[in-house]
Amino acid sequence: MNKLFLTLTMMMLPLMIWSCSKEDGPEVPDTPTGGSVTITATPENLSAGHEATTAEITVTSTADWSATGDCDWLGATPIGGVKDQPTKVTVKIAANNGSTSRTGNIIIKSSGKEVRIVVTQTARPTLNASESTVYFGAQASETSVKIEANAAWTATSDATWCVVTPAQGDESTGTLSISAAANDSKATREATVTLKSGDLERSIKVMQFSDEITAPAGYTLVWHDEFDKGPVPSSDWTIENWAPGHVNNELQTYTSKEVDGKRTLEVKDGFLNINCFKANDGKVYSGRMNAKPSTGWLYGYFEARIMLPKGKGTWPAFWMMPSNVDWGKNPWPYCGEIDIMEEVGANPDYVSSSLHTGNYNHTKGTQKTHEMKCAGAEGEFHIYALEWTEDEITTYVDGKVQLKATKASMGADHDSWPFHYAFYPILNLAWGGDWGGYKGVDESALPVTMKVDYVRIFQ
Repeated sequence: MNKLFLTLTMMMLPLMIWSCSKEDGPEVPDTPTGGSVTITATPENLSAGHEATTAEITVTSTADWSATGDCDWLGATPIGGVKDQPTKVTVKIAANNGSTSRTGNIIIKSSGKEVRIVVTQTARPTLNASESTVYFGAQASETSVKIEANAAWTATSDATWCVVTPAQGDESTGTLSISAAANDSKATREATVTLKSGDLERSIKVMQFSDEITAPAGYTLVWHDEFDKGPVPSSDWTIENWAPGHVNNELQTYTSKEVDGKRTLEVKDGFLNINCFKANDGKVYSGRMNAKPSTGWLYGYFEARIMLPKGKGTWPAFWMMPSNVDWGKNPWPYCGEIDIMEEVGANPDYVSSSLHTGNYNHTKGTQKTHEMKCAGAEGEFHIYALEWTEDEITTYVDGKVQLKATKASMGADHDSWPFHYAFYPILNLAWGGDWGGYKGVDESALPVTMKVDYVRIFQ
């Protein structure tokens, strides 16, 4: 019995060993592995523009394979295939909205071996100019505009009096020079500078004013400054030198001196620039100046073309105070004040006019005032004017009435209507203060500039 069992066991042993190997041991590969696998993928590289797109590659391998992208903007369909069967794989490339080109890979893997298909994608084209509008005075002038592009660009002008240099640039931040010949005509003229890079196009509007002066009906020009001679304001102007907090709790220092090589008041390219900036000493400097303060003018039409700055904390103004005031006998507000134009950067593009007298002033909340939205007051030129007669005061924004007040409505006594002696114009750019800083100030806005094309007085 034992011999028979042993004999049967010995006869069945090869069958038992074969059966365990087949069911429980490691699977025997039916294809080569590692270095013996051959993967073929064509093409070996792909290039794409910035827009979303697809491309196609053909994959063949001597073993089953998989296909994946190594970044979130690349995908592959199908994600794999079987051995010895050429398969077309669709590569999905997402849009590149960045400003730089990028590179990724489609990775084909098979039995421990891989092949990479390099995918390069260009950046979304960029073409930007630091200015969308450039202004010039009537005389020959030149300015610079910064150009930012990630491809080659060209620049052209549609007017012979407006010249751009260079005519083309490369894929880097560059500088475009725009120059204007003298404008001897009687009107403002306009040109367009066109920038192109690939299919992108940008325009820069170039405005050049004329020094031609047209008097309002019934008036004659008696004084003006076109700011065509510099580099500093003419002797008709008195420049103030005030410490911070001198009035209205304002934060700036008014100075006639250069600070860190910069002027707070400069005449350049046909404009008066009132510059407000933070200096190396940590102080904020700006400019304030008065036209003929010792004499002024009694009644007339007062006009200025002004571009206001942007930034929370700015407080530009074009206004008037009386000449030769005896402050002891006739202090503010009894002396009177005429605010032709004021604006604060915390409330952008809202310009206002006000009158202050003994009976009507902001300390009592009774001042005569009016505010209006002037689109583009910050960054564009607009005309602000005052018509002042013995019995009436009217202010204008681009010819539209802003504030209208009469002696009859306010009262004929001095405390109500002190507008019976000469006043002089004032131009200034304050920083912070009771109104300019009522919402705080943002020093990151500095430096800023208030630009004045002219001041004209008619009687």
